[in-house]
Amino acid sequence: MKPIIEYSNFRQYMRDFYEERKLRHVFSWREFSKIAGFTSSSYMKVVCDGKSNLSRIGVERTGQAMGLVGFEMDYFRAMVKFGQETDEVKKKAAYKEMLSIASIHKVRIIEGELFKFYETWKNPVLRELAPLMPGATPGEIAKMCYTEISANDVKQTLDFLTKAGFIKKISENTYIQSETSITGSPEATRLAIRDMHREMAKIAANSLDLAKTERNFSGVTMGISKDSYEQIVKELDECRRKIISIAAGDKNINQVYRLNLQLFPLTRKIKENGNE
Repeated sequence: MKPIIEYSNFRQYMRDFYEERKLRHVFSWREFSKIAGFTSSSYMKVVCDGKSNLSRIGVERTGQAMGLVGFEMDYFRAMVKFGQETDEVKKKAAYKEMLSIASIHKVRIIEGELFKFYETWKNPVLRELAPLMPGATPGEIAKMCYTEISANDVKQTLDFLTKAGFIKKISENTYIQSETSITGSPEATRLAIRDMHREMAKIAANSLDLAKTERNFSGVTMGISKDSYEQIVKELDECRRKIISIAAGDKNINQVYRLNLQLFPLTRKIKENGNE
């Protein structure tokens, strides 16, 4: 079983603990629940299935049942907060606490770099731009960005991207991309990318001042049902897939673009009962 600080999902950690314990000797969900001090014989399974949450006391009992002590218990507490918290600020704070504990104990969590990657528009933009400008200085790269950025910011961003493995430095001021895409665990990715969506939405608004030959904006306001929403989302996913394919096959790249596909509600749902 992997060390706990290589996990970001506490339910998966609990399930892996259960499966490994079961391989060693007879071990059931009933016994797991009993050791943790829960009266319900299936409580641990219910939690692992995502059908129930752990209370503050439940976290302590469960951690003790799995033999967690010291920094491992601290990490488990933070991981449960991250998994159960609905408030975005508190959820992000819990995740950063996990990263801090992992960093102190010399363990790299790929979502940690991913989380930082999406904290600012500079990272994805320079990851695309720097490889297009071999030999360019940070100052020269900065001048190519429509959104204001200093040469020092460019240097710091490139240093982070290189250290985190998002790009490779092959010679002085010359970089290549390490991979064509960046992925992480679904939950961490969803949380991390929210900040990026906010920043890119602001940049998109500013780009309205560009010439129409360089930007394309369109939109439609419509009333739809849940079924239509799901169908539209599928069409958008397919559209995005095709666009990525077109971009991936481009051999003459000379500019970095951002595509925002946005479908969002402008009103709350109207209740089915017209009298309400």
